[in-house]
Parts: sequence; C-alpha cells; structure tokens
Amino acid sequence: MTTAELPPLSGKVALVTGASRGIGYGVAEALVARGDRVCITGRNEDALKEAVVKLGAERVIGVAGKAHDLDHQSEAVERTMEAFGRLDHLVNNAGTNPVFGPIADLDLNVARKVFETNVISALGFAQKTWHAWQKDNGGAIVNIASIAGLAPSPFIGAYGVSKAAMINLTQQLAHEFAPRVRVNAIAPAVVKTKFAQALYEGREEEAAASYPLGRLGVPSDIGGAAAFLTSAQSDWVTGQTLVVDGGLFLNAGV
Repeated sequence: MTTAELPPLSGKVALVTGASRGIGYGVAEALVARGDRVCITGRNEDALKEAVVKLGAERVIGVAGKAHDLDHQSEAVERTMEAFGRLDHLVNNAGTNPVFGPIADLDLNVARKVFETNVISALGFAQKTWHAWQKDNGGAIVNIASIAGLAPSPFIGAYGVSKAAMINLTQQLAHEFAPRVRVNAIAPAVVKTKFAQALYEGREEEAAASYPLGRLGVPSDIGGAAAFLTSAQSDWVTGQTLVVDGGLFLNAGV
C-alpha cells in the first residue's frame, strides 16, 4: 500500500500477534485499511519484514519473536508504545498445532507446548497490554479461537482443547477488564492458510462441500470480524465468541 493509498489515520493503535501471514496478516490488513497503526509479531523475521512492507511501513512495525516468550511479549508492547504512544487493541492470533492424531496417544510435552503458545501467551499479551495502556485508557481485545474449541475435532484434539480454554479465558478477561476493556473471541472454521493446509490441501472442493456458503474461509473474512469487534459498532459486545464458519454449524444435528 503506497502513502497515497493510505486512509486517514483513525487515531487507534493495534498489536496483532502471529501476523506475518495467514489470519493474522488478514486482521492487520483490515485494521490498516481503516486507518489504524499496527504492530505485528511473528517468529520469522524475514517474513515479518516483508509483511510490514506490504502493509505499509509508514504505519506498521514488526517485532520478531516467539509468542510464548515473556521477553518478546514485553518487547512487542514496549515498542508499540514507543512507536505510536498508545495501544488500544490487542488481537491474540499466534497459535500452533504441531500434531495430528488421536489425543489418546498425544505426547504430553506436545500438549504443554500447544497450551503455552495458544493460551498462556494470549494471557501474557493481555496482561502486558492492560498494564501498558488499556487499564487507564480502555480498548478492546480479540482472541482468535476456533470452532474446534466448541465441539470435538478428531485428530486435532489438543488444539481444540486449547481453543476451548481460550474461549473461557476470553470470558474471564471480559469480566475482569470491564468496563474499560471489551474482550471477545472469534471462532473460525477452516480458513485457507498455510497453517490449516493439511485440512484441505488436494481436496478443497470436497472440504468446502459441507459448508452452506459453499467455500472455505479466507483471512479477510476473519479480518472483517476483528475490525468489527475492535470498532465502535461493537461497543456493547463483550465476553462473546463470534462464530465465523460459512454456516458449517448449521449442519449440526442433521
């Protein structure tokens, strides 16, 4: 996006974790498109730099690191405050799913890694954002959960359990941070990203056939939902999980 194409500044600032590609990038793109300044994080520094350039280095910064690393969390929040002077919105998108198979045979060390990245890191970023800005100034937090956190999901059980925990974390934070900060979650179905590739690669038409809207999700679908949940249009919404699933749950019970 060139300087001439940038929208007027909204005055708001967001931090989006795991945003060098996929859903996180789609969220950052939606927030930049409405005029927010944004800090994005990711593990791969080169991919992060490329994303910053694509989004517009005039309004976007990147901080590389692992989401579960406490020093990285502190650095991301501190650099956002240094660069932009505020931190209105946090979108916890960073996540991992390193295993595919029955939960009965799951290596418990892998389970710990999944929870550390998907849940504990989200809590850490929320705590740091709260103390750096939101406690005194308000704002919004959006946690990217999953429909796997709402119903059993064969072969990605640990991921689903961690996302169920994130949904409950959303409710806990919403209760504790009110009325200054609204906290909501988004529960996507399958979104076409590298992260979810194993769920549809080579069989996208078959995978999409069960979706009433006839297609899998794309990152901008989640970006639009996150933009809504961090906007004035959702000022009376907190503690909720917005299911963005192309109608997939309509098939429940059929």
